Amino acid sequence: MSEDIVGFVGLGNMGKPMASRLVAAGFRVIVHDRAQAPVDEVVKLGAKQASSAEEVASEAELVLVSLPTPDIVQDVVFGNNGLLSGGKLRVFVDLSTTGPKAEVSIAERLLEKGVITIDCPVSGGVSSAQKGTLALMASGPSNTFREIEPILAVLGKIFYCGNKAGQGQTLKLANNLMSAAALAVSAEAIAMGVKAGLDPTVMIEVINASSGRNSATQDKFPRAIIPRTFDFGFATGLSYKDARLCVEEAETLGVPMVVGSAVREMLAITQSMYGADSDFTSIARVVETWAGVEIGKLAS
Repeated sequence: MSEDIVGFVGLGNMGKPMASRLVAAGFRVIVHDRAQAPVDEVVKLGAKQASSAEEVASEAELVLVSLPTPDIVQDVVFGNNGLLSGGKLRVFVDLSTTGPKAEVSIAERLLEKGVITIDCPVSGGVSSAQKGTLALMASGPSNTFREIEPILAVLGKIFYCGNKAGQGQTLKLANNLMSAAALAVSAEAIAMGVKAGLDPTVMIEVINASSGRNSATQDKFPRAIIPRTFDFGFATGLSYKDARLCVEEAETLGVPMVVGSAVREMLAITQSMYGADSDFTSIARVVETWAGVEIGKLAS
C-alpha cells in the first residue's frame, strides 16, 4: 500500500489534533469535515482539503475516521459521497467509539468490497491527542495492522487487541464505562464529605494518597469540578452513548452489569438535565443538586 497520502475524515476535538500530528510527522494528509473551521486549521499546517469523504477515498488508499456516533460512521462510509464511492480505499481505520456490533457490520460490508477494516478506538482525551500519547486499541488482520502501525504510532501507544473486528471497540467500551463509574461514585463520596464540612481539596489530596484514588480524583476533580469549570473535554452525550453501548454488549454476551447499568442511568439523567453537549463532569452537578451542596465550597 502506498503511504504517500493518508486520508482523514472527522476533525472534531479528537480528530483535529490527530490529523495535525500526521501532517507534522511528514505524511501527506487529505482531510474532510462538515465544519470548515477545523479544516482550515489543518490545511494551514499543510494538509489538503477534500470536499467530501468520497474525494478523500479517491486519493488515499488508507483512510482514518474520528466520528462521534455509529450512525455517522456508517453514513460517512456507505452514504452518498461516502468513502466507499471513492474507488481507491483499501484500508479503513475507525478511531471512533463505534461499538463492536456496528464495527463488525461495517467490517463485513467493507470486506465484500475488498476493503480491510482496522478497528482502533483511542483513549486519553484532547490533551493526549495533541501530545501523541493516546492509547490506541487496535484489532483486525495482523498483516494489515503491521503495515499501517508506523502511521498509528504517530498518535500514541498502540495495543493490538486481536484479529477480529470489534475487539478494540469492546475494550474501549469497558474502559469508558469504568471511567464514568469512577466519576459518578467519586462525586457521591465527595459531595457527602463536603456536606459534612470537609474541604474537597483536602479530600482529593487524601484520596489520591489512599486506596480510593482513581482517574476522576486524580484529574477530573482538580481540573474541572472543584474549579467549577466543568470543561474536561468529553461530552455527556458521548459518555452516555459509550455506557449504553457497553451495557448492551454485556447483555448480548450474558454478562451482568448491575453497576454499569446504574452508571448508564446517571449519565442519562445528566444528559436530560444539562444537555448532550455538556461536559460529562456535569454528572457531579446532578449529585450536588440531589445532595443540596456544592463541591468546591464548604458547607455553611
